[in-house]
Amino acid sequence: MLRALLIDDEPLIVENLSAIIPWQQHQFELVGSAQNGLIALDMVKEYNPDLILCDIRMPKMDGLTFLQKLNELEIESSVIMLTGFAEFEYARKALQFGAKDLLLKPINYNELNKVIAETGSRIREIKEEHTQKEKQFKYMQGMIYEKIITDILFEDTTSHLRPEYSHIDVNWEESSYIFLLADQERFVSHEEHGGQQEQQKQKDVRNVLQQVLSGHYPDYSVVQTREGEWCILIRGSGPSSAFKMDEALNMAHQCIESVVQETGLSIRVGYYPDYVPVGELGRVYKGLQREIQLSTEQIQIVSFSSELEKEVAALSFWELIEDIIVALKRCDSKKVAQAHTMLVREFKSVSSAKLEKILHFLVLHLLRELKEMNRTDQAEERAVWACLESPSSVKELIAMLNRMINVAAKMKVSHKSNQMLMDAAKDYIAKNASSDLSVEEVASYLGLSSSHFCVLFKQHFNETFVEHLTGIRIEWAKSMLLNTGQSISTISKTVGYLDRRYFNKVFAKWVGVTPNEYRLGIEGRIET
Repeated sequence: MLRALLIDDEPLIVENLSAIIPWQQHQFELVGSAQNGLIALDMVKEYNPDLILCDIRMPKMDGLTFLQKLNELEIESSVIMLTGFAEFEYARKALQFGAKDLLLKPINYNELNKVIAETGSRIREIKEEHTQKEKQFKYMQGMIYEKIITDILFEDTTSHLRPEYSHIDVNWEESSYIFLLADQERFVSHEEHGGQQEQQKQKDVRNVLQQVLSGHYPDYSVVQTREGEWCILIRGSGPSSAFKMDEALNMAHQCIESVVQETGLSIRVGYYPDYVPVGELGRVYKGLQREIQLSTEQIQIVSFSSELEKEVAALSFWELIEDIIVALKRCDSKKVAQAHTMLVREFKSVSSAKLEKILHFLVLHLLRELKEMNRTDQAEERAVWACLESPSSVKELIAMLNRMINVAAKMKVSHKSNQMLMDAAKDYIAKNASSDLSVEEVASYLGLSSSHFCVLFKQHFNETFVEHLTGIRIEWAKSMLLNTGQSISTISKTVGYLDRRYFNKVFAKWVGVTPNEYRLGIEGRIET
């Protein structure tokens, strides 16, 4: 329901306007009336009306002065002026000061009805546009925020400092998080994996976790980091926050119970018993992964252990398996072989009893990563699960791990490996687009020649490297022009163009208008 306010010093006119106009039919609530502009200003501040019917000639403060004061308050009310003086100067000034329409007295109520109906429709359209724009903006902000959090979880600790994310209203340096990690039990058993049904279940779990949190905390994120794994982060302000650490345990129980009730899936949850600063999120994430996988299957909730972290720090194979994964993503067979050799050597320094659990984790961890890279097939996956689900010796687990690495490393540059190379290229470009990025730099990062990289890139994305990079930069620029008040020179430098004139030229070529025209056009559409 919209709100309407009447301003006129003639009681009879106010009475007629109140009685004759079908306000309910026009979906307006009549919030009151005022005898002059001075009283009306106080009522506007209190009720924030959408529509105002205002006389021009009134004591103490006339209608034109009221319009001027209304503009100074930056209150977005639609004003229809009523006057008994058919003078052009009144109409000119009223429209100059922002009146939507001007009607002469004596009032033609049929005409006024029509004007109110049309004005109401226009107000509702503008409100709906603003609402949709606000939803879109919040959605975009949420997506960018989750992208930053994901980067940080994977230890890109400078992600939040990038200029293109400067409009995200988060004080990262002072932020800390309650951190829970949910892990689906038997997440990719080969009988269950594949198809839309499994993908939908993954989405359902995330939705359930969000519902659990939404009833308790306003500032939370649920980020799916890989298949069968979700990071739950609740932003607080450290020890002074109202969140009590014993609530983490209760939250873990609620997550487990809600997921099994709503989806039929079982999850295990690990949590950190303190607030986690932004810079420590990646370390805690990996620690909770190991806690969950190395604990006994009967335990559904585990807490981060500093003792386990110390044990992990003393063993280099945790880093070596990550080195292998990174090298596989980049199709660097030489580095895969080097890290693999060192990994096998490292196993000899660990007792068999401890090594069995560690190997179970490493095999499962590697399987998950290979699946994310599309670097394993169903036959291989079934073989891995057969090994994990049966009583396997340390020797058999090592043999399985070696086999997985060797099979993945020996894949030729095929469609799948090209896909991984281009995924890596796309990610690298997105992270470094604001810098002076070149074809040679990206090709070198991937271990390819510049010419080979250009051919692969064009085949995969159906556009050149320069076109892809320019597209990213222009989209960032459009977002900043829309969502920030930064100067065009600052935006130009932020998105990777040191020369503003060149930026203007590129922007106009891609968008069809200059950056300034784009910004003015957006503002104009919002105002109208």
